[in-house]
Amino acid sequence: MAQPVLAKEKTMRELILKMSMSLDGFVSGPDGEIEWMFSGDQEAIAWSVETVSNASLHIMGSRTFQDMAAFWPTSTGVFAPPMNQIPKAVFSRQGAVILKAAANTQSGQLQPGADSWDEAIVASGDLAGDIARLKSGDGKPIIAHGGAAFARSLIGRELVDQYALLVHPVILGKGLPIFSDLVLPRRLKLISATAFPGGSVAQIYRPA
Repeated sequence: MAQPVLAKEKTMRELILKMSMSLDGFVSGPDGEIEWMFSGDQEAIAWSVETVSNASLHIMGSRTFQDMAAFWPTSTGVFAPPMNQIPKAVFSRQGAVILKAAANTQSGQLQPGADSWDEAIVASGDLAGDIARLKSGDGKPIIAHGGAAFARSLIGRELVDQYALLVHPVILGKGLPIFSDLVLPRRLKLISATAFPGGSVAQIYRPA
């Protein structure tokens, strides 16, 4: 007697929100200052490079996309290969216009994969629906980079499957938070914590 064929369970890519944070919970200064993130801690940098490299898609808000699209295509830094060579998606109400604007800011010698910024997916519809479509199918995780407003939207809609937070040994006093829009407390489960020689700590959480 023939055995019944079982339908393969459909899997989805996970969405990982990767952010650098100060000890008091800010992802940048009040005017977007991020110099404190670049501590020179080589082990923390290696962890970040490995994390962003283990992705099938990088997603971000429009302002972050514009900043990155102006910088990474000509960068020779250690983050440049994964940031240039892995596909991107940008969440923007401007539609495809944002790709043209970003392309006009690129100057210098383009690195391998730089054209991926001009070929980014533009998502301008319902956030939850767009994220669901990007998650569908197999593959490595989706890495979300921010900025702060985009991260708050993902968190508020409960679209994040994993938080990868690199907490730096600095207190800003004021700045841009990403958890400030929560109506009620939300519990997370700590998956791992890794301390680096320079004082930064990588903390991985999942929704409890």
